[in-house]
Amino acid sequence: MRRLVVISNRVPIPDASGKAAAGGLAVALHEAFQAYQGLWFGWSGKVSANPAAQPKIIDKGQVQYAVMDLTSLDRQEYYNGFANRALWPIMHYRIGLSEFSRADYAGYLRVNRSFASALAHLIQPDDLVWVHDYHLIPLASELRAAGITNPIGYFHHIPWPAPEVFGALPGSTELLRVIPDYDLVGVQTERDADNLRRSLVQELGAVRRRADLVDAGSRCVRIKSNPIGIDVSGFQQAAQRSGSSRLLKQTIAGLGTRKLIIGVDRLDYSKGIPERMEAFERFLVSHPEHRGQVTYLQIAPTSRSEVPEYATLSRAVNETLGRINGSLGEPGWVPIHYVTSTYSRAVLAGLYRLARVGLVTPIRDGMNLVAKEFVAAQEPQDPGVLILSKFAGAAEELTDALIVNPNDKVEVAEAIQLALHMSREERVARWQAMLKVLWASDVSRWAAAFIKDLAGNRTSRTRSEMVLAKKENDDRYSL
Repeated sequence: MRRLVVISNRVPIPDASGKAAAGGLAVALHEAFQAYQGLWFGWSGKVSANPAAQPKIIDKGQVQYAVMDLTSLDRQEYYNGFANRALWPIMHYRIGLSEFSRADYAGYLRVNRSFASALAHLIQPDDLVWVHDYHLIPLASELRAAGITNPIGYFHHIPWPAPEVFGALPGSTELLRVIPDYDLVGVQTERDADNLRRSLVQELGAVRRRADLVDAGSRCVRIKSNPIGIDVSGFQQAAQRSGSSRLLKQTIAGLGTRKLIIGVDRLDYSKGIPERMEAFERFLVSHPEHRGQVTYLQIAPTSRSEVPEYATLSRAVNETLGRINGSLGEPGWVPIHYVTSTYSRAVLAGLYRLARVGLVTPIRDGMNLVAKEFVAAQEPQDPGVLILSKFAGAAEELTDALIVNPNDKVEVAEAIQLALHMSREERVARWQAMLKVLWASDVSRWAAAFIKDLAGNRTSRTRSEMVLAKKENDDRYSL
């Protein structure tokens, strides 16, 4: 049986009962690992003074998990540094927030090289290799230099910016040079795919051979839009079963006759949370008849607290929250409820189902699965309305949402007004159209489509090419 080798920054190892993590790639690749024997490799999430050179192997039957610790310096330079202080803001068009450090860049390359060195010994000749996300862009190049000729695919879960934006990052040309070491690159939207293709053409002199194939000289790489989906059936079932949740019962009791508006995001400057709060404030000012009649619940678990920009964002959100609630709140009614707790999928599904409006307005997002989860969770006879940023990847698919510019507070405020007054017939029609889209591209289809494309796109490499790649590898990333 052919194996699928997955590499990601974090590895979601099932617990002692065999239950896997509920979010992200764990759900996305569950179906793929039913069809293939599997190996999942990546960072353990732990920091050790002297981590082992070889990964720790955890056998869970059909899938083996191989994890490596990092040193404190690795974590600082590779993860907090280059990945999240340089690459992440650039990928989300926040050039002013991107902080490049040569030491961080060297650490990023070092960790990718150490991962490749450890992984190369585990890869078998017939394996399909699938690398995930921006932490690991150079991994295929390092694996090729180690002699790996297997098909290697890469999926980029966040936006890929326009060439002039990505080009602002020092080292961007070197990162582009390693892209053709992948056989297949998947991105969330056609806009992302076009941005990456144009970058390769403009910066490396690559040639477009057909719509999705770019010839970079020694290698060709396919770059395709393959938007990630969700487990539609699983989320619908979670929403239907959510009525017994204590938290949901408390929320229903607290709302009374008020309508619920909900936003769920990781606390990140790409999500536009302060801007969203200000748009809700504009809505209440423009439509004072809704004061006391609606409640906006914003769930925003904190993340990357070691990165200074996130601490700054947290302060900005709390200041905006305090000002709005202080100026517009009334005895017995608080306009915005803000919580940083992390809730289970079942609880979130119930809250989505309860909400009349889902407010998903990121400033820039690769996909935004909250938008899809909100749609899947709705009550078929009385669904809520999705308000969706045009800069979220989901907007290319969920065209029956109310699409807005998240930077225009008046536009978002008027969309809230429209959503609250939308007829049941229109709500049902919009919801049915979006649900049809979700079923057509659910998560199992996403994984199966990528793996099928990767299996059919093997690029052979001669021994002389491998020797040349190894020779070039030492100075490939010099700046």
